[in-house]
Amino acid sequence: MQGGKQKLYDLVGGTEVIRELVENFYDIVESDPDGELVHQLHLRGMGINHLRNAQFEYLCGFLGGPQLYVERYGHANNRKIHEHVEIGVPEVESWLKCMEKAIDKVGLSAEIRQRLMVVFRHSAASLKDI
Repeated sequence: MQGGKQKLYDLVGGTEVIRELVENFYDIVESDPDGELVHQLHLRGMGINHLRNAQFEYLCGFLGGPQLYVERYGHANNRKIHEHVEIGVPEVESWLKCMEKAIDKVGLSAEIRQRLMVVFRHSAASLKDI
């Protein structure tokens, strides 16, 4: 615990639940109409399989756990990670809808869901039009 506040990483259940969240997220991106825009963006990049692991590593650190993404790539600057991708409001909304569905599928509490979505919305909004 840092400063008396438990990290989101611990609240969600650590690496096991984050792995499940990411797997559910990308399953939704690949199969749900709400994920079509995100799916198309990822097909232009390194592909979904690469992203499943990269996002898992990123989210572990982003939520206050081990800095796996930083260890592998040297930074966790979300804007830099996405600078090659044109991201607008529709792409942000698509990503957020898929993440909400993934959180619900994992079965996290309403309180933790709300806390996660606050940080995800803030992070996603910072990526628009980069």
